[in-house]
Amino acid sequence: MKKKHHKKILILDGISGVSLAKDISESIISAGIHCDYIDCAQLKKKKFYKPRQAINKIIQKSLFSQEFYYTPKIPSQIFAQAIEASQANIVFVVGFLYRFIDIEYIIHLKEKQGFSLYLYDTDSCNLFSRRRELLYFINQEFPIYDRVFSFSSVMANFSNKLNKTEAYYFPFGSKDIPPPTNKQKEHDVFFIGSADLRRIFLLEKLTKHNTVIYGSRWGKNWSVISSQLQKKIIEQNLWGKELHQHLHQSKIILNITRSGFYGVETGLNLRIFETLAAGAFLLTDYCDELADLFTIGQHIEAFKSSEEMVDKVDYYIKNSDKREKIARNGLQLFHEKFSWDKRVAELLPLL
Repeated sequence: MKKKHHKKILILDGISGVSLAKDISESIISAGIHCDYIDCAQLKKKKFYKPRQAINKIIQKSLFSQEFYYTPKIPSQIFAQAIEASQANIVFVVGFLYRFIDIEYIIHLKEKQGFSLYLYDTDSCNLFSRRRELLYFINQEFPIYDRVFSFSSVMANFSNKLNKTEAYYFPFGSKDIPPPTNKQKEHDVFFIGSADLRRIFLLEKLTKHNTVIYGSRWGKNWSVISSQLQKKIIEQNLWGKELHQHLHQSKIILNITRSGFYGVETGLNLRIFETLAAGAFLLTDYCDELADLFTIGQHIEAFKSSEEMVDKVDYYIKNSDKREKIARNGLQLFHEKFSWDKRVAELLPLL
């Protein structure tokens, strides 16, 4: 499709539990481009959606037991009106659409209204444990886009090899995070994220330290968590200023990739870029994508085994000068390359 001279962008947010799409929208506006934002979760849902979804699921399972099916939440008319009202010539989806609107209807709407359609794939790796849903997303939704941008080089390469649609590797960024007013460190190690067994096993090795753990689903795994580790867990998610405060007040921000991501050597998540933006010290598990973007030991630190993780935690707790130097270097690199303003400046010519 031939691009319009004046971009009018509409962002459809499919993952509004995090502020990523809003942050991108704000940076687009700061670049002088017209941009509207819609949270798909806030659009009016179909009447009696939950019982309809339950009934459709039963029918689908009995007729097509091997296929994934999800009843879209939003009436087609509501979705069409929202897009038409924006008069956008570029629609940029963050996350996914299949849970909100019928894929075939999006194709119809795209042809009727003549907009270009792009996806920022932020969640495909979360589907690795749900094979049918992942295949549906890749085989049904990916092909409707003019181009896909993925936070994962593995997923971008996978899409290109399958010839589903043109895919670009496009790592995350972060908003600027104001510097701390209080530089005192309250914790040795700070981890935030939902529980899985890999994370539990690694964190069990850090119980001797002043470690604090936030996130969800820890209670569901309580029976396989030691009493020593249980004392360090607060089952609560943190966002915004509260999260930034913990990033500032911890000596080491520990990032442990989800098991599915780690298994295919991908997944530079938002936490990495938020930590750099906060000027904090990051220790994360190694993958090649990490080394492609950062110099290990200069901008961030990484580990390839639990033993190396423990050794580096011990070392950097004791060596604050080296830890703080790496944090300063990481913050400088963030401002040079990974603020959302810088990421959006790279994105806009590709739309």
